[in-house]
Amino acid sequence: MPILKQTQHYFYIFLLLTVASCRKDKYETTQVTETGYPADVDAIITKKCATSGCHNSISKSTAGNLDLSTFEHMLEGTKLGAINIPYRADHSTLLFFTNVDSLLGPVLIPTMPVNQAPLSKQEYLTLKTWIESGSPDINGIVPFSGNPNRSKFYIVNQGCDLLSVFDSEKRVIMRYYNLGLQNGVSESPHTIKITPDGQYVLVVFLNADIVQMYRTQDDSLIANIPIGNGISGNWNTLVISSDSKKAYSVDYLSGRIAYIDLLSKTSTTTPPFANSLHGVALNATDDTLYVTEDLGSRLFTVPVNDIANYEERNLRTLYPDTGILGIHEIGFTPDHSKYFITCGTANQVWVFDAATNNVLDTFHTGFKPQELAFSKSASTPYVFVTCTEANTFSNTTGSVEVFNYNTLSRVKILAAGWQPHGIGVDDKRGLVYVVNRNASPNGPAPHHTTNCGRNGWLSTFDINTLKLQSGSPELSSDPYQIAIRP
Repeated sequence: MPILKQTQHYFYIFLLLTVASCRKDKYETTQVTETGYPADVDAIITKKCATSGCHNSISKSTAGNLDLSTFEHMLEGTKLGAINIPYRADHSTLLFFTNVDSLLGPVLIPTMPVNQAPLSKQEYLTLKTWIESGSPDINGIVPFSGNPNRSKFYIVNQGCDLLSVFDSEKRVIMRYYNLGLQNGVSESPHTIKITPDGQYVLVVFLNADIVQMYRTQDDSLIANIPIGNGISGNWNTLVISSDSKKAYSVDYLSGRIAYIDLLSKTSTTTPPFANSLHGVALNATDDTLYVTEDLGSRLFTVPVNDIANYEERNLRTLYPDTGILGIHEIGFTPDHSKYFITCGTANQVWVFDAATNNVLDTFHTGFKPQELAFSKSASTPYVFVTCTEANTFSNTTGSVEVFNYNTLSRVKILAAGWQPHGIGVDDKRGLVYVVNRNASPNGPAPHHTTNCGRNGWLSTFDINTLKLQSGSPELSSDPYQIAIRP
């Protein structure tokens, strides 16, 4: 063979070997992927959970839509929500379904891995210790940590005195916090609100005379503000001034109003003046408080410029003889030109002109209309009303009625879940969140149970199409109200 051709021949052989070698190296590299779990956790989950036919990316559709093949996929949870709540082993179903010893924690059936030997005690304790330490990834980073500007929403659970914090992007619970002052005593967190500046979360309780104040940047507790002047009350609702400096709460039991100074963390409480105070709202100029009578037909207006020196002669009553029964909630449209009230016993929604206080329209609804939520988007000028006990749909209890607050027309009635109550609008993402209490024993059986009652769940609707979105994250016992931080 001539030297030139021989040289070319060897060059082609070398080139083919090199290409083949590169292809092999690339293939082998793609097979050895980094899962993101710490080594001791990875050894358990990769070998016993994220296996063929179970919780990997190929088989997840037949395994609750749970993919455990990587740390990031694990954070997405299942169609029923998160399986791992950092720092809260007592609320992480990853542990419930891998535990076989009730002395170590809750045990749920079927035991995972299915049709295989259960995890050893040491393997279970490894997972539990990992979750209790925040479920860090291989680099020691705790999920959903950092990012003080994270978009999230909060739900109070009355049954377990818990605060659920959701990450808005993944729509899974990222944290659980205990609410109230006393462990083991039901204080029933009833209403939650976020200050208009987005900096703080406020919670009031039916069975505790405080307002708890949390910072939204890191969800740390800032203050327990005493209310009630030492006299126990039933503090059920809350409204915050537009400048985020003041808040007002009403006492259902003895009919008082608490004025809370959010800067000084102090409060003043008025004398009693009516029973069953419930709904509370501020007018456009924040100088008048509107308060509803839940078991009566009166709507009160109270000047707030000097509420510390409140006298009953300053009280004005609207519509004492209209026949409106059980005024539960009140809310102003975003431009404050109208206000809506829900009449829980009459099954009606009334609309008033805010300037004249004249009735503009009345709508009949499903049973027990309760909470209101308004969209601020010009393209969806909707008010959403939860009707907790409506029998509009045959396969569920409760509905959500949607009205156009500009045209005063009914838009649609939504099948939301079971006993919907709390409701919130996220205009930024074009979503409506509905909190289903599922408190009735006739409702769907929860995916898992707790020692403080039946769990509820969250339903999500597209605000433009008003269609139900996939996934129904399970919540803790008796979820009641929601507040959204955009």
